[in-house]
Amino acid sequence: MLPRRRKAENASGGGRASGQPNSLFGEILDWMLAPLLFLWPISIIVTHNVADNIASQPYDRALADGARTLARFVTLENGHPVMSFPAPPRALFRADQDDVLYYQVTNEFGEMLSGDVDIPPAPRPPTPIVGEVLFRDEVIQGEEVRVAYQFVQVRGGAASPLVVVQVAETRNKRTDLASRVVTGVLLPQFAIIPLAVVLVWVGLTRGIAPLNRLQSLIRRRRPTDLSPVVPASVPEEVRPLIVAYNGMMARLEENLQAQQRFIADAAHQMRTPLTGLKMQTDLALHETDPDQLRRSLAQIAESTDRAAHLINQLLSLARAEASFEKLYVVEPLDLEAVVREVAQDLFPRALAKDIDLGVEGTGQGLQIEGNPVLLREMIKNLVDNAIKYTPRGGSVTARTRHAGAPILEVEDSGVGIPEADRERVFERFYRVLGSGVDGSGLGLPIVREIAELHRATVALNPNPSGHGTVAQVVFPRSQRQPPPPVQGDFYPLG
Repeated sequence: MLPRRRKAENASGGGRASGQPNSLFGEILDWMLAPLLFLWPISIIVTHNVADNIASQPYDRALADGARTLARFVTLENGHPVMSFPAPPRALFRADQDDVLYYQVTNEFGEMLSGDVDIPPAPRPPTPIVGEVLFRDEVIQGEEVRVAYQFVQVRGGAASPLVVVQVAETRNKRTDLASRVVTGVLLPQFAIIPLAVVLVWVGLTRGIAPLNRLQSLIRRRRPTDLSPVVPASVPEEVRPLIVAYNGMMARLEENLQAQQRFIADAAHQMRTPLTGLKMQTDLALHETDPDQLRRSLAQIAESTDRAAHLINQLLSLARAEASFEKLYVVEPLDLEAVVREVAQDLFPRALAKDIDLGVEGTGQGLQIEGNPVLLREMIKNLVDNAIKYTPRGGSVTARTRHAGAPILEVEDSGVGIPEADRERVFERFYRVLGSGVDGSGLGLPIVREIAELHRATVALNPNPSGHGTVAQVVFPRSQRQPPPPVQGDFYPLG
């Protein structure tokens, strides 16, 4: 079936206006650099966190050692825990000028035994783990500090009371070490990333060089050169595009050849009626008898009608072969309604020959998809041929039915077509000898051209009644077409 019209593409005009990239190079570069620029800030944050954790580890171990050292100076006196330092406490913890050091020892009831009251109380779990050093972050006097604390069971008496030992330190040394780590890691990136951008640019430029060569090759071709591009000469990723391009060139060449054949056939066929018309006109100009002049003018009018009919047939054939029609004009339509319209238009011709022209249908419509102009032309040629080759007093019936697929039949009681000629009549300008009817030989070729365009098949069969022909067009099966009633309706036109 013909592809549907793509309204959005026609309206947008392509390019940036339709959301499509203008440059493949720019599109690839964007997709490569955008993630890099997005991940770089994330990398900085992750690097800073990793550096902070690395910098904290040695200082956490020093704080833990300080808490264990402080715990060794807790003793019992009269059953109560007390502190006994052999030296100043901060000297034991090796305090320095960069950070402020705090310590605190409390009993199990939270009463201060020694140290700084600024350290907040340690969170006490339901079952404290004795001897294990824990860590937490706190704020003392507006500064962030790292706190190491442990629960200690004092030994040396009948009772073993529980004390809490805490050592806290500001984070200046940690922050300074983390900053140095981050700086050492990130500074090289400021040189690496621009270098990576340059390398990506150079790599993409070299990577799309085959496309530029292919573009130059196609541009150097002459307008008449429609030969295919060898797929092996292009990169593997571009080969599907080249295969599609070669297919398009092949279809274009077929179109051009069809146009050339059409022009040649049209010139040949138009020469004969125009020559006859010229001769009849010359005879009429030299005629003095009014009756003979009237007969000459009647012959001129008849020749003019035949020439006009031939021109219309040639134009119909050209329209059927036109790529514009093949690509765009498609819509759902009721085949039965189109058949009735065509039959109504041709009814005067049937009436002039005293031919009974009627239409049979399902009564519910027969939905198909196709080009309404071309389908109307196809049906018109079938019915017109049937009327032309049916003798006076005969009958012509245009029938639509559904038998697994939509079917159009035009049945006549005319002279019929010999079996040897049933396939040849679809050739352009072929006429059956001895029919006694003057035709252009284009009607049935137009029918087949339009039918093939719609993926339909055409066949000419003898009329079961013994006289005439049944022209049958079977359209592609439609999943959406409901089964029509078995008994059809008859619509007489006369």
